[in-house]
Amino acid sequence: MNPIDAGEDAACTVPERWGVPPVQLGDRRVLHPGRLRRLRALAWMVLLFFLTAGAFGLPLQWAVDHLPPDDAALQLVGLVGACVAALGCYAVAVRLGEGRGARELALRPASGGLVCGALLGLVMMTVLMGVLAATGAYDITMVGPAPAGTGVGLALQAAVTEELWMRALLFRLLWRAFGPVPALAVVAAVFGALHLANPGATALAGATVAMAGVMFCALYALTGRLWVPIGVHAAWNLAQGYLFGAAVSGGDLGGSIAVSTARAGAPTWLTGGAFGPEASVVALALVTAVTVSALMLVGRPARLVRGEATHDLPLGALHRQPSGLPSPVPGGTAE
Repeated sequence: MNPIDAGEDAACTVPERWGVPPVQLGDRRVLHPGRLRRLRALAWMVLLFFLTAGAFGLPLQWAVDHLPPDDAALQLVGLVGACVAALGCYAVAVRLGEGRGARELALRPASGGLVCGALLGLVMMTVLMGVLAATGAYDITMVGPAPAGTGVGLALQAAVTEELWMRALLFRLLWRAFGPVPALAVVAAVFGALHLANPGATALAGATVAMAGVMFCALYALTGRLWVPIGVHAAWNLAQGYLFGAAVSGGDLGGSIAVSTARAGAPTWLTGGAFGPEASVVALALVTAVTVSALMLVGRPARLVRGEATHDLPLGALHRQPSGLPSPVPGGTAE
């Protein structure tokens, strides 16, 4: 059994909602209950980041150095290999350091989660561009087929690395240390702030990206997996840059089958300016609507896995449960 699927059948004290597993925060080895658990969770998060960053960066650098730079297909293969290496490194590290299988990366539901996420991301971007075109903010012109390798690679790279580091590391381990509400707030702030360094970034761009950070966290909490957030993230970027030919977070994904151009005189708050359509007020409204819907589906009780026990606790009860105190759920394990 591989380290991703190991532990998939761990016993639960409460039935899983809709057959979907709760988020596993980790409760063994480095994350065992007791003194300094919060500090251990933070240190473990930093170590996991450097391990997975190295696992991603080394194969990617090898691909850059040894594969023909003008061969987009081979470059894409190299990038996919780097993504697989980073995810595999995470799974092995979690097995060794937390004594559990990385259920958030379970292989069996991967294809379904990626497809569902990709469909949601595609629908969201199609709605966004349709509204912007209908309001006269953008002109969309078809230009015909274009190579997709570069766009797919860049979209996949951003989706895998950002979801791994923002959701599986930052969100999960801050949740482990301080509860879900502080974790959501920090992830939103960090995710939004990181994108403010991109070309054309505005306060509205930062707000939209921060809200998207909460949306991805909610989808992760809702499904117990990273696959749906990865699918949404990748499809959103690919549709924006390759299908519609618009800027993606101030960048360019390469060739596109259409070109979307903001009309002269249209306000930046509507078009998104140089950052791209995702910095428009329409994007903020759309992402907020999906985020609220996902949070409502997560709802109360929130799902939390500690070791092999599943606890259904209200979000409010989770956000400041002191370390070392018994769980408020009858029969639950100690914090």
